[in-house]
Amino acid sequence: MIHARGLTRDFTVKRQTVEAVRGIDLDVERGQLVAFLGPNGAGKSTTLRMLTTLLPPTSGTAMVAGHDVARDPAGVRARIGYVGQKNSAGENFLVRDELVTQGRCYGLTSADAARRADELLDLLELKSLAKRKPGTLSGGQRRRLDIALGLIHRPDLLFLDEPSTGLDPKSRADIWAHILRLREAYGTTLFLTTHYLEEADSMAERVVIIDNGRIIADGTAGGLKNDLAGDRITITTETGQEAARAVQLLGEATANGTGAEFRVPNAAAALPEYLRALEAAGIKVTAAETARPTLDDVFLSLTGRSLTDDDVLS
Repeated sequence: MIHARGLTRDFTVKRQTVEAVRGIDLDVERGQLVAFLGPNGAGKSTTLRMLTTLLPPTSGTAMVAGHDVARDPAGVRARIGYVGQKNSAGENFLVRDELVTQGRCYGLTSADAARRADELLDLLELKSLAKRKPGTLSGGQRRRLDIALGLIHRPDLLFLDEPSTGLDPKSRADIWAHILRLREAYGTTLFLTTHYLEEADSMAERVVIIDNGRIIADGTAGGLKNDLAGDRITITTETGQEAARAVQLLGEATANGTGAEFRVPNAAAALPEYLRALEAAGIKVTAAETARPTLDDVFLSLTGRSLTDDDVLS
């Protein structure tokens, strides 16, 4: 569905050329659910805009849904859906009318647009709101309407830019339930950005991380965490001196006051060995805990900083 090679985008800032995206190679196969992550300014939104034909690439090529983004942008747009960060529907027309009009803009007949609108209203649990104006809907309801607008023409590929941003936890969960239901019903390929790392971790089959205009990690969430971050063991000692001794004894750790943190492949198996070694060295451990890595830990291990330090939004 997406095949990009050497995709680059330059901007001119104060008469100097700045590379926002620096030669991206990316392949997304039909039916995948891909989360595209990156901190502010990493090139995430610029890449998304190139793939959806909103920005022309400076160099490189990209085929999206079988069409070249530079040579045939209309062909790309006819076959993709795009749900941006802001609401798509107007304020003064009825929900169902918005959907029918969107369908007509994509070339559907009046009858087909009406049929498709009713199908999506039912699937996204908006049927009871069909005669309401979008401006009267809640945030979660409006987001579901945005998704319906992006799907009205049955696209093979749907881009979702921060689909749950600003929603309360229940509305976020509802949006994801509907996204997954749509995928099951239509087999739609989903390419999304999110700043909620737990969403990417639990929902996406594949995670792609971009930083400084380049893709720096690509794989399953579990695989990236195991290969690049590792489990974490945190111990607390009675004094800072003992914490420093623990780090010196066990190595590959960081001390923070009376605590020390260790990265290991398997924390559950390593913890008993660590505690025995510390006890034998006369270091008293007052508390110990283990934790599985997060996607933020993956980014930290690759770049030395946190995704959340930059608010992740771009």
